[in-house]
Amino acid sequence: MMLHYTVGLKLKGKSDRVFVDAEDALIAALKVKAEHSDAIITYVRRQNRRGDIRNPAHALSEDAT
Repeated sequence: MMLHYTVGLKLKGKSDRVFVDAEDALIAALKVKAEHSDAIITYVRRQNRRGDIRNPAHALSEDAT
């Protein structure tokens, strides 16, 4: 079962967040780390419909297709 996760990261001194479809939180974090190897993962959480509508994240490039 694929769930939607929001992954917070710090890249080049700036904080960002992306959303990823994955089976669990560890896989979501590893997908982001594979895409941005120099990023620091700050958090991983399941997507929150209300909060994520107010502060939208962007998709990981491979999930956007």
